[in-house]
This record gives sequence, structure tokens and C-alpha cells, in this order.
Amino acid sequence: MEELKSKVEKLTDNVEGLLKTYYRLTLVRATQKAAKIGSTFLNAWFVIILSFFMLLFGTLGLAWWLGDIMNSRAGGFLVMAGFFLLLVIALVVLRKKVLFPFIRDLIIKKIYD
Repeated sequence: MEELKSKVEKLTDNVEGLLKTYYRLTLVRATQKAAKIGSTFLNAWFVIILSFFMLLFGTLGLAWWLGDIMNSRAGGFLVMAGFFLLLVIALVVLRKKVLFPFIRDLIIKKIYD
């Protein structure tokens, strides 16, 4: 009877150790995923900010240059505004077919990667 009791205690200890190890492994995996998602988000944020400023100054320079070519600085800025209006319209029209699926797939890929 003592032998059976000691075997059951060993089995219980082994199962307890296995469960603790599994819990720690799950915690490590979750932490790695959270760190990966956080670093991706931070990197994307920096790229977006830098791209915004590049686009802003590039657009201002292009509008200024077009204004000099057209002999109307306001005309150059209006041409650029019209270009951005076309971009906004294209994004609104294509958002459900192109933009949303792209963002959704990107998020799912980052979560399961």
C-alpha cells in the first residue's frame, strides 16, 4: 500500500510540474507575441510620422514649383489639393474591397506569426 501511495505522490508531483512548466511556456509565448506586436506598432508609428513629414514637405515643394510654372502660386496649391481630393475619393471607394482586407490580413498575420 505504501508503494502505491508513493507512486501516486510521484505522479502527482510530475503532473504538477508539467502543469507549471506548461503555464510558464504559455506565459513566455504570450509575452513574446505582445512584445512583437508592440515593437511592430512602434515601428509603424515612426514610419507613419516620418512619411507624413516627407509627404508634407514634398507636397509643399511640388505645389510651390507648380505655382512658379503656372505663374500662380495659388494655382499650384489648388492643383495639389485636387490631387489629394482624388486620392481621398479613391480611398473611400476602395476601402471595403482593398484597404480593410489589407489591414485585417496584416493584423492577423502579425498575431499568428
